Amino acid sequence: MTTDTHPAARVRRGREIQGMSAVLLPIDSGGGIDWTSFRHLLERTAAAGLVPAVNMDTGYVQLLDEAERVAVLDVTREVVGSEFVAGAHVADAKGDAWDRGATARAMAPIEERGGLPVVFPSNGLTALDGPDWAGAHARLAETSERFLAFELGPMFVPYGRIYDLDAYRALLDVPQCLGAKHSSLSRALEWDRLALRDAVRPDFRVFTGNDLAIDMVMYGSDYLLGLSAFAPEAFAARDACWAADDPAFYEWNDLLQYLGFFAFRDPVPAYKHDAAMFLHLRGRIASPATHPKAPTRPDSDRGVLEDIARRLDEMENER
Repeated sequence: MTTDTHPAARVRRGREIQGMSAVLLPIDSGGGIDWTSFRHLLERTAAAGLVPAVNMDTGYVQLLDEAERVAVLDVTREVVGSEFVAGAHVADAKGDAWDRGATARAMAPIEERGGLPVVFPSNGLTALDGPDWAGAHARLAETSERFLAFELGPMFVPYGRIYDLDAYRALLDVPQCLGAKHSSLSRALEWDRLALRDAVRPDFRVFTGNDLAIDMVMYGSDYLLGLSAFAPEAFAARDACWAADDPAFYEWNDLLQYLGFFAFRDPVPAYKHDAAMFLHLRGRIASPATHPKAPTRPDSDRGVLEDIARRLDEMENER
């Protein structure tokens, strides 16, 4: 796809961007969940006009037990109402077959609280070939009226997988699937999905999860990002500039992308520790700790994060 109709050649100015922001699950100094700080992050995300996304990778969903995941949903519902999305996670093992019932049961508590489920990758789901992967979502549509799909690359989780365009095309035929988060960290693969979406089902939302190319919104993607957990207000300011065709969009985007390149370097899952340090530096959460089972960043990251935080504070104060 190399014609001028390809999204890579077409910038869509003045477009309203739908922003969904993963919310970090803060951890206290003792290794437990800091619910007070979590509530504050939910409030800030919603106040910025972004849709909070909980029980995602940024919320350590793979490391939580069922009771903790449900508690996250309860607090989210209490703080922001039903305007949220949440990962429907199945903790299976390598070699397990996909369990439709387990996936539906993971979606149910989200739906019961009015949220929009994101069908989180699992060992069983991503072991399916492309047609069966799309077919699994069609089966979920038998009992769920609306949900999002999720392509997650193996740089985030070992059971991650990105499918080919034939599988993605089949996914578009599932009307209950309103969109899909795409986290391959590849512009080309995402551009191809946008072109297919535009040709086949224009109402389908492609949510970029590319924290290394957050300007994909210029080409028609919306977003469901982990990076926006660091600074939802800054993302909202950037998005407003794009809708208004204000060139300040690029100033916001450049600084946020600098933060993304720094925080999402290898090993990628350690970005959550950078998020905790960054939010702590800005006074948003009580502790810079990450989950006890999550990878960490060196203390030397703080200097870079302090500089970015200062520059963001200056930009926000000038608004």
